[in-house]
Amino acid sequence: MSTASPIATTTENPFAQQRKPLNAVAEAESQRAITETQGAIIVAQRFPRDPVAAMDRILQAFTRKKLAETALYSYARGGTDITGPSIRAAETIAQSWGNMQYGVRELDQRPGESTVEAFAWDVETNTRTTKVFNVKHVRDTKRGRVYLEDQRDIYELIANQGARRLRACILQIVPGDVVEAAIAQAEATMRSSIQITPELIASTLEKFAEIGVPRHALEARIQRRIEAVTPGLLVHLGKIYNSIKDGMSAASDWFDLAPKTDTPDDPPGNRADKVAAKVAEAAAKTAEQKTPEQTAADETPSIQLRALRKRVTDAWKMFPEKDLRNLIKAEFGKSLLGDCTAEQLEILLVRAAAIAPTDDNEGA
Repeated sequence: MSTASPIATTTENPFAQQRKPLNAVAEAESQRAITETQGAIIVAQRFPRDPVAAMDRILQAFTRKKLAETALYSYARGGTDITGPSIRAAETIAQSWGNMQYGVRELDQRPGESTVEAFAWDVETNTRTTKVFNVKHVRDTKRGRVYLEDQRDIYELIANQGARRLRACILQIVPGDVVEAAIAQAEATMRSSIQITPELIASTLEKFAEIGVPRHALEARIQRRIEAVTPGLLVHLGKIYNSIKDGMSAASDWFDLAPKTDTPDDPPGNRADKVAAKVAEAAAKTAEQKTPEQTAADETPSIQLRALRKRVTDAWKMFPEKDLRNLIKAEFGKSLLGDCTAEQLEILLVRAAAIAPTDDNEGA
């Protein structure tokens, strides 16, 4: 008697082959990350953020001059200057706001390119934002593209580009009014602490020279000599410098970097002399075009004033010279007879006649 084969009562799991066992190192790392995340959430819930105290810490931080100098950047967009917090400012805000985790990490590196993630996580509210982007191992220079192979150069490139994404992530998590208050405090600190000194001017020129901005380009931007710069203009230049250093804009976006050409006949700093020469030349041309009648009419007031001065001098000859000087100073606030107007000269004539001795007095 033949026996029938048993009928299968179980079905093979089609997903079983997709589960790959982890090695010991990967398993330990996974458990560590899970434990760390759970611990951060528990701590944040046990010690929640005090918004008032956090705001006080942020404002107090931006009263420091060194931090305020690097806290703001500026860039041009559509003909308007846009100002915002720099990378250092965003990190300071996140530290003082509390219960936040943020950073940049490289997810993958392939020949010529890396995949990078920037993230910010408010552990207390469980709000998280991430930005994943690719960084090509290339640096653009004036001589063209340079392909990077040194690991240190690649790391610095990733850190530079990752910092900008990190700032964007932090600013998406922290409330906007908190950021605006921090910016206002940084600007107030800068304006109150700036004192224009030769050392500060020299330091400003040196910093901009390091990023390829010469003195004449700075002066063209502020429309005055650098020695005449104001605290407000220095704050504005500081924002531009931070923007260029952070890679938000290029020096050519703000300055005319064309080399300044000076000829022997046109030395630097003679703009005022040129203007004066042009004014004198125009006046000479105008004088040449006047008719004799117009010239005589222009000279008539001067002739009349000279005649009046002579009459006053003759009238006051009988008195000490110091009396006339004292009267001019007391009455008109002037030192010389030549400074008096026609009306004032007429008054001096009347005064002289009033105090002059009469013939009867002389006879007596």
